[in-house]
Amino acid sequence: MVIGLVAASCGDDDGASGEVVVFAAASLTNAFTELGDAFSEQYTGVAVTFSFAASSELVAQLIEGAPADVFASADLNNMSKLTDAEANTGEPVVFANNLSQIAVAPGNPLGITGVTDLANDDLILVVCAPQVPCGTYASQIFENAEVTVNPDSFEESVRSVLSKVTLGEADAGIVYATDITAAGDDADGVDIPADLNVVAEYPISVTAEAPNAAGAQAFVDFVVSETGQDILAGYGFSSP
Repeated sequence: MVIGLVAASCGDDDGASGEVVVFAAASLTNAFTELGDAFSEQYTGVAVTFSFAASSELVAQLIEGAPADVFASADLNNMSKLTDAEANTGEPVVFANNLSQIAVAPGNPLGITGVTDLANDDLILVVCAPQVPCGTYASQIFENAEVTVNPDSFEESVRSVLSKVTLGEADAGIVYATDITAAGDDADGVDIPADLNVVAEYPISVTAEAPNAAGAQAFVDFVVSETGQDILAGYGFSSP
């Protein structure tokens, strides 16, 4: 089971110390980096180390025994893999939502207006691999739009998709709206209508074998706190 966001209070009396290792979805890179800095400012005895990658890759590592304290996924499915393996502690909490967008070159030189344009075989299109959350969402969007697309490449993470577009190696890619925000002037985003789009729900949990359980719980509490939510909102995430 995954529960909704519950407001949490953060203080220096949680017994948090040492290092907290956080496995987090690649789309959280910018937001969690700032959030980790803010957390370490509040908990002066705690250092946060991040490993950012596709949620599917991270959960596989965790189930195989990789040492980490916290897992933050870009979807519910990969969090379910963690809970099904009884590799979590407590109920995961959804702490943020996101939406997909079509990433294009600055100025949208090819005039891409929506999902149906991606069915053009002359277009170089990249998406995430099917097992990666952004790939699953892309497939659902194509199904909702009733279009058949033939991606030119399937990438290992949403950051790889965005990189292909910003480097000019692809004409378009399905990424998160937050990735377009993070790209700044290097990419533009084409909105996907709400009736076609899929809300990405981001859950977080302490791992069952967390080497630093106290620090891990303090970090989770910080993510769902008002301060954590404000930081996430600054990068385009919405509260659940």
